[in-house]
Amino acid sequence: MYHRPVMLTECIELLGIKPGGVYVDATFGGGGHSREILSRLENGRLIAFDQDEDAVKNAFDDPRFTFVNHNFRFIRNFLRLHKQVPVDGILADLGVSSHQIDVPERGFSIRGEGSLDMRMDQRKPLTAHTIINTYTEEKLIELFRNYGEIINARKLVSRIAETRGEKEIGSTTELVLIAKTCAERGKENKYLAQVFQALRIEVNQEMEVLADFLSQCLDVLGSQGRLAVISYHSLEDRLVKNYFRTGNLEGELKKDFYGNVLSPWNMVTRKAIVAGDKEVAENGRARSARLRVAEKK
Repeated sequence: MYHRPVMLTECIELLGIKPGGVYVDATFGGGGHSREILSRLENGRLIAFDQDEDAVKNAFDDPRFTFVNHNFRFIRNFLRLHKQVPVDGILADLGVSSHQIDVPERGFSIRGEGSLDMRMDQRKPLTAHTIINTYTEEKLIELFRNYGEIINARKLVSRIAETRGEKEIGSTTELVLIAKTCAERGKENKYLAQVFQALRIEVNQEMEVLADFLSQCLDVLGSQGRLAVISYHSLEDRLVKNYFRTGNLEGELKKDFYGNVLSPWNMVTRKAIVAGDKEVAENGRARSARLRVAEKK
């Protein structure tokens, strides 16, 4: 399977699919969520985004479906181009697809030999290889602290600097061997996942992309349109939570004269929804998933 959709039932139910509605799957991947949305539509429309060329082959041949092979940070422009504004609902399943992890050459996995790539869009120039071998030590420390929440980032970067001073670091295996020397015994996999997460976020500008995307959703959603976001680490989840709560990316709470919070969103989920035990057992990727849904006022 290219990718098993996370919290499929919950997403579809909370989006409240209308047969004649217009919906966006901002992260198409293997098309699992899209397939279920389409099954609920009659004369409605579904527009799906994915920047990964590998996802193109999964696109549906259906008159109700439009595939956009671009990053969802351009959602407003492309929806206007296709004359599909306003929409009734948007779904974004953030993070890496199972397919991307399972192909070692893409460089997303801590297991198996692969190049230090980590690009979701192969058309972009920046790779993890460039970051590891050319970023200054201070810039790398900041990156690992901010995006990987790695406490001993200075130690890790020191080891990286020692190695690249002698020869170029060229593969995921080489990076894993370096990083393992800095990990706490018994927690190596968690540490490696943090290291790879930090690099992946930097390569794909994930936090900037998410901020761009969120800031455009109000413009393209109709009244009572819903936005559902599945995040996989605290940085993403915090941004989504604060945006839904306050209506701005800074998370700045603004109130009216009577003390009521001024936000353009109504919370559909009061707190993040997590996958059930059965789903986690069947799909390990669901373990860290957090689903939040809000409705435009």
